[in-house]
Amino acid sequence: MLKELRPAIVMMVLLTVLTGLVYPLAMTGIAQAVFPHQANGSLIEKDGKVIGSELIGQNFTGPGYFHGRPSATTGPDPKDPSKSVSAPYNAANSAGSNAGPTAKSLIERVQEDVKTLKEENPNAPVPIDLVTTSASGLDPDISPAAALFQVPRVAKERGLPEARVRELVAQHTKGRFLGVIGEPTVRVLALNMALDALAKQ
Repeated sequence: MLKELRPAIVMMVLLTVLTGLVYPLAMTGIAQAVFPHQANGSLIEKDGKVIGSELIGQNFTGPGYFHGRPSATTGPDPKDPSKSVSAPYNAANSAGSNAGPTAKSLIERVQEDVKTLKEENPNAPVPIDLVTTSASGLDPDISPAAALFQVPRVAKERGLPEARVRELVAQHTKGRFLGVIGEPTVRVLALNMALDALAKQ
């Protein structure tokens, strides 16, 4: 019987070593050698301290900062861990709201957001990505239109000319990959870091 089982046992051990140890270690080594920044989470450092990642958005709420897309992620309620509460950009719980287009809660939330944004900039149409959440809830980017919509508020709060803030948005707008794939985007964290750097000049 052992004779019949030996090939299966040898194959199981061999495949476990190959796919469970050799392959992951080889891929990790190649990634660290070729793409070390990406392999380590595309982390962003400031003054030697990690302040975020290029891949995960952050919840900027101050009027002097550009805001990202709404985030529907949740986290445990500090008062009752059996319940969950809204926790925007919670990287430990990536998720969308799963609310359908006829959901009353979604309609009311979007209407309230549109009203707030219209008060902020009554002369421009509200870009869709400022009132809709992404599927992950962690989107680090907004559209150039969403960034430009926020320019009057940010410029006023920071005491900067709107033209200078628009210039900053243009500098941080990433075009389509190879000129045709995807849409232009603006990374919110990088733009806000540039704003802070501008204030120190």
